[in-house]
Amino acid sequence: MDPLARRRLGLTQVEVTQLGFGGAGIGDLFEVISEAQAAATLQAAWDAGIRYYDTAPWYGLTQSEHRFGRALYRQPRRDFVLSTKVGRTMHAVHHAETYDRGIWSGGLPFQVRFDYSYDGVMRAFEDSLQRLGLSRIDLLLIHDLDIQHHQTCKRVEALLTELHNGGARALAELKAAGQIGGFGAGINELGMIPRFLDLIDVDFFLVALPYTLLDQEVLNSEFPRCAEKGMGFVIGAVFASGILATGAAQGARYAYAPATPEMLAKVVRIEAVCSRHGVPIAAAALQFPLGHPSVASVIPGGLSPEHVRRNVAAFRHTIPSALWAELKHEGLLRADAPTP
Repeated sequence: MDPLARRRLGLTQVEVTQLGFGGAGIGDLFEVISEAQAAATLQAAWDAGIRYYDTAPWYGLTQSEHRFGRALYRQPRRDFVLSTKVGRTMHAVHHAETYDRGIWSGGLPFQVRFDYSYDGVMRAFEDSLQRLGLSRIDLLLIHDLDIQHHQTCKRVEALLTELHNGGARALAELKAAGQIGGFGAGINELGMIPRFLDLIDVDFFLVALPYTLLDQEVLNSEFPRCAEKGMGFVIGAVFASGILATGAAQGARYAYAPATPEMLAKVVRIEAVCSRHGVPIAAAALQFPLGHPSVASVIPGGLSPEHVRRNVAAFRHTIPSALWAELKHEGLLRADAPTP
């Protein structure tokens, strides 16, 4: 499969490379990445021909956006597509040296405030422009409006109302003015796609965990409903937090946590099928989502130039149709899952 081939994303006119680059790791998610290593990794992605990049203010508490900006702002603007996210505004803290950065191994000392209002979305957009050093952003995503991040249904409902009454209007205005090429929502959980569809008109969804080689429940009703409306998808956590890149190795992670024995056992079975066909499990994980006609791109991250080169090679690896057939026969992949 050609990583550099382009597909149009959903209801936008934006075309993205089938293989993109996701920016959470560059924001010091799992480990602290030096400036030199971050720059070399993003340069490797550019040299490989990757032209779709996804970041967010949340990633490393603005660290990721700064790094993407330094890597991209001197490149010809028409040559790449960049997406970032809204829903959080970032604020300086008084005691930076002791500030708890939460899940981030490194990152910068900024405090988060969730804000899906008109003013909050506009501020997030303007702040991102300055961090990135760019005059426009191709795609904006509503970020982390779900139970996982807000704990209660009541809180999620309140924020969805805030989005409906304000933030959605800001996004529509930015698109109408040509300051963005389209907008969507990032999805971490089953059940959130219908809530967005019932609330506002989006162009696409960035789906993190619900659609991978390990999980396809969104095929029941959520993806079909989007496809009927012409909405597209970007697939984020294509390696399911790591286990589909490393295989069932010691310390493998699934859904941002250590993999359970049951998940490890399932991955062992998938690896066995891949091995019989001479295919690395990472290649199957990267290429599988693009079998769906509404998926435009997959965006694995990378912490080093070698990670980028490995992903590109895996994406180019030829996968026989017999592998997908065997995964389905073994009950490891849904029978109705579209495959490349």
